[in-house]
Amino acid sequence: MWMRLRQIAVVASDLQKVGAEITGVLGAEACFTDPGVKQFGLKNTLWPIGTQMLEVVTPIADGTAGGRYIERRGGDGGYMVITQVDDVARRRVRAAELGVRVAFDLHYPDEGHDGIQLHPGDTGGSFFEMDQMTMPGGDAVGGPWYPAGKNWEPYVNTSRVSGISAAELQSPEPDRLAQRWAEIAEIGLTPDADGNPTMQLDNATLRFVEDTDGRGEGLGGIDVTVTDRDAILDAADRLGCSVSDDQVSVAGLRVNLR
Repeated sequence: MWMRLRQIAVVASDLQKVGAEITGVLGAEACFTDPGVKQFGLKNTLWPIGTQMLEVVTPIADGTAGGRYIERRGGDGGYMVITQVDDVARRRVRAAELGVRVAFDLHYPDEGHDGIQLHPGDTGGSFFEMDQMTMPGGDAVGGPWYPAGKNWEPYVNTSRVSGISAAELQSPEPDRLAQRWAEIAEIGLTPDADGNPTMQLDNATLRFVEDTDGRGEGLGGIDVTVTDRDAILDAADRLGCSVSDDQVSVAGLRVNLR
């Protein structure tokens, strides 16, 4: 069985502002808006980063889970780690074995999409989603990805960044959080050079770090593979998103330039 990092979702109060940061700093082009998220009181936009996606959701109604998340974490930030798997039926069984609730069942057989969105109260850190593409070619690296619509490939722009190589989950107890995600994913943990526990997916790393920004447990950052660092840093400086030569702040995320 395999697992790939396919999409990162951010929740933000102002979709236009955050979209301008993503386009202006990372050079990504918007590819899709999903009308289906309206049932959750949200609107969204997706941007392809190579064969992966960066999604921003914004509450458009009162009392949404996304709105509560913004309040709890003190502003915009990471919301979901969305993976692609080849065995979602097995993942459902595993979640049940561990007593992890399924917050939403993503079962769209006519569209070739079957998935589960696990409850963040049981996973910790963020929503942990596992999706299987059951249409022809669905298992291919960079293959069809129903959440981004059927025509996202022409919008891929790798002039500044070519992929998402890691997601960084923070917690006051990163070891505990890492163990929970590892038992859900059935993937072992290894320490990185700084001693942080990490979980290696087929195309990316999940890294678990201590909460040092006071925002509590959550998806704090991502690593991106850079193709034009200077252009990113120049744009970040103009838009007020600059942090250092190795990091920018976009959509409430620490974006580490690798």
